[in-house]
Amino acid sequence: MNGRDAKPREIFFEFVTVGRQVKVTAIDADTGVEVVVFGPVGTPQRSLEALAVKKLQWRLARAKE
Repeated sequence: MNGRDAKPREIFFEFVTVGRQVKVTAIDADTGVEVVVFGPVGTPQRSLEALAVKKLQWRLARAKE
């Protein structure tokens, strides 16, 4: 992740096909915070990663509050 962070965060991704959907799990390496998003099988991997990163950023910001 970038933006206001001094260095990019390391994020682990897991992609699992569930029927006609893909379950994407994104885990922040520093905190262990994990989020999950789903998308159709035909969705580009980069799009699903971007969605998961955005949700992870939101979750980490909420944890700081």
